[in-house]
Amino acid sequence: MKKLNLTDSRMNVSKGVPIVAIGASSGGLGAMMELIRNINPDTGMGFLYLQYPGGEQTDEIIARLQEVATMKVEQARDQLQILPNSIYVIPGEQEIQITDGMLSLIRPTTRKNDRLPIDRFFTVLARTWKAGIIGILLSGEELDGAGGLKAIKIAGGITFAQDETAAFDEMPKSAMTAGVVDLVLSPVQIGRELNKMAGQVDAFAEMQIGSNVVSDTDEHLLSIIQLLRRATGIDFTHYKISTIKRRIIRRMLLYKLHDLKGYYEYLKRHANEITVLYHDLLINVTCFFRDGDSMEYLRKSVLPQILKGKSSDEQVRIWVPACSTGEEAYSLAILITELQEESGTKIPIQIFGTDLSEIAISKARSGVYSPADLTDIADTRISKFFVRTENNNFRVHKRIRDLCIFAQHNVFKDPPFSRLDLVS
Repeated sequence: MKKLNLTDSRMNVSKGVPIVAIGASSGGLGAMMELIRNINPDTGMGFLYLQYPGGEQTDEIIARLQEVATMKVEQARDQLQILPNSIYVIPGEQEIQITDGMLSLIRPTTRKNDRLPIDRFFTVLARTWKAGIIGILLSGEELDGAGGLKAIKIAGGITFAQDETAAFDEMPKSAMTAGVVDLVLSPVQIGRELNKMAGQVDAFAEMQIGSNVVSDTDEHLLSIIQLLRRATGIDFTHYKISTIKRRIIRRMLLYKLHDLKGYYEYLKRHANEITVLYHDLLINVTCFFRDGDSMEYLRKSVLPQILKGKSSDEQVRIWVPACSTGEEAYSLAILITELQEESGTKIPIQIFGTDLSEIAISKARSGVYSPADLTDIADTRISKFFVRTENNNFRVHKRIRDLCIFAQHNVFKDPPFSRLDLVS
């Protein structure tokens, strides 16, 4: 297999250069200046910086960064084509949209979007920018950014959080606790790490164009899958191969490895990396009430029909395979609870949520979620079905948790659940 030096592939990437997305809040500007001071001017990356909220105005932030930057620093604007080796400051009162590879600025349409601006910033980039993302979370007091870093990681990007040097560590610590940070470093170290990654910018492009340079039958790719099977007991042969390749290349970028053979040898020498890769492969995209049209159809048509066919002593049994961290199962539990309240019925409900990942199941059982996880839930539902915890997270109300049973389960080997009314 040839090295991932993808000069030929770069022209196929239509959405722009590799992006370093940096979010900060209180105490973040000093950290950003330290980071920029340690970045070479020719990394080939474009830098987007969002500081929110803060006392400094956008022009003040730009002036401060220009004092230490060896790259061009300017305010982001509508219809911006991001250029390499440039720093763009996003006004804190605005958020971004991306259309046809061009970045636009808009004012938030709702308070809910405005409530977690860094999450929104990272998530939009992860979903729509197709040339690789590095997400960095610096100092801040708010519980913002963890959900956005997760979106970047799922998309195949690399994630950083500031270490104990943060003036306010609530924001980076929240992301670390959520398990969505690859590297925890000081701003100086992050800058130096970005310089090292600069020689691999084409590999970011490779992750986004389907990993075509790596053959599906590459001997070292198959050897890595076999290594995972021996170490974890899980056979990834039937897993989506493009996802496997993207996640492997993501790990290679972290270790500055240029070919699969090198990564395979690294895995053989470092057993812990096998575990990390395994959990990387199992990261799932999920959220509460995901796919609004489907949820509305369930609420209006499917669930009422199921309830109508049951007597008060008959149990409704629902199975959510690949439930990840439980959001879908709890969403169904909330919907069916609302329907029973409206109709005055009291039919017993049992929802089984299963997943291959023990870590995901553990979070599902706890029923504890960050404010970012609840962004798309109506405030009325949050107040009715969630309870705020001491550390400003939210726990699903006990009456909803009691409807759900979560268990680790492998659909390829373990028997399915029986006597089901719905498989979601």
